[in-house]
Amino acid sequence: MFSWLARIALACWRPVSRYARMNKDYNNSNSDELEEDSFSLRDSLLWCRDLEKHSCGDFSFAVVQANEIIEDHSQVETGKDAIFVGVYDGHGGPDASRFISDHLFQNLITGLARANGTISEDILRNAFSATEDGFLALVRRSCGIKPLIAAIGSCCLVGVIWRGTLYVANLGDSRAVIGYLGRSNKIVAEQLTRDHNASIEEVRQELRSLHPDDSHIVVMKHGVWRIKGIIQVCSLLFICIYDFDVGLHATVTAVFICVLTVVCSLVFAYELVHQVSRSIGDAYLKRPEFSLDPSFPRFHLSEPIRRPVLTAEPSLCTRVLQPSDKFLIFASDGLWEHLTNQQAVEIVSNSPRAGIARRLIKTALNEAARKREMRYDDLKKVDKGIRRFFHDDITVVVIFIDQESLSTKMPVLEQSVKGFADSIGPSNFNIL
Repeated sequence: MFSWLARIALACWRPVSRYARMNKDYNNSNSDELEEDSFSLRDSLLWCRDLEKHSCGDFSFAVVQANEIIEDHSQVETGKDAIFVGVYDGHGGPDASRFISDHLFQNLITGLARANGTISEDILRNAFSATEDGFLALVRRSCGIKPLIAAIGSCCLVGVIWRGTLYVANLGDSRAVIGYLGRSNKIVAEQLTRDHNASIEEVRQELRSLHPDDSHIVVMKHGVWRIKGIIQVCSLLFICIYDFDVGLHATVTAVFICVLTVVCSLVFAYELVHQVSRSIGDAYLKRPEFSLDPSFPRFHLSEPIRRPVLTAEPSLCTRVLQPSDKFLIFASDGLWEHLTNQQAVEIVSNSPRAGIARRLIKTALNEAARKREMRYDDLKKVDKGIRRFFHDDITVVVIFIDQESLSTKMPVLEQSVKGFADSIGPSNFNIL
């Protein structure tokens, strides 16, 4: 245990001398931080596929890790007439997001095969349902030896372009945004998904209407809305320290970071956040059989649930792509914490295609660093795990829509690309 503690403490203290100069430097232009040159430190936690082909254009794919074990899983599957994008933002651990990555696309392919190669919202909905059932079956088999698997879940964002029509399905607060040309040929952002997050009044009202007999279905603690009052103590303490010491010297701030990180790691570990109202997994908030006993106080509910608190019913959107539709951004909430929809589409519109997903992530990381009065170059030196106190795991996929490719059916390689993995394999699209 002490060697583990020493490793955490050492990782915290290494950057202290570097943080001492951040007040002087952090106001430098963000654009300078985005340029790769021989003097810039590479971010070892950032993975990318800068530009690849799909049946109706190009795509760019990037992921940055913040958690000790990455909880974001993702994939892009390309076919002759289609492309599939999946962004799975896990919480409580990687088990649910990894399971979705391994099974949801296959469940969709099974549904497509049964429907003779045609897609619909029902087929997409059924793929989500089959994936949820499969993961809950895994929880049932595993909870005897791994009880906390019942408290692991994942947001799930999927997009499919199938013969010129876009289908989007979403659970949680990952987001799909389309950039299209509006009046005066200016790029406009349109959000295609609904955020299922308790911070939104509409979602809180929905939860209250579904649970009229539960006065604690949504609870505000420390200024943050949480479902059933479950709260991430570490992050809130961290934010409170930063709010308090915003005027202190950077070195003093760094000391607070180090001490707080060690204390939180020892006392609280990583508490599970429940702000999302829809997810795959989170079994203990869906079925009484998966309730956790008082030996797990963070997840023990004072009263047994009478009906599922969370649901795996996705929000769905269908859109026939138009000549004015230029590109799509699929991203986990870690991006949208730091960029607005319009900011993101303007960056894509005004930048080269190659590496654009990486550029969006770096812009978000520059903003995350700025909020903590430091530079992105300093943030790069913070180890995974500790990095989570500055930003979340972030996944970004940008899909460019070329109308010429939509009409001419350009031949492309059917391939499967998994986020944060270097290997590329054949896609199961080839079985259709």
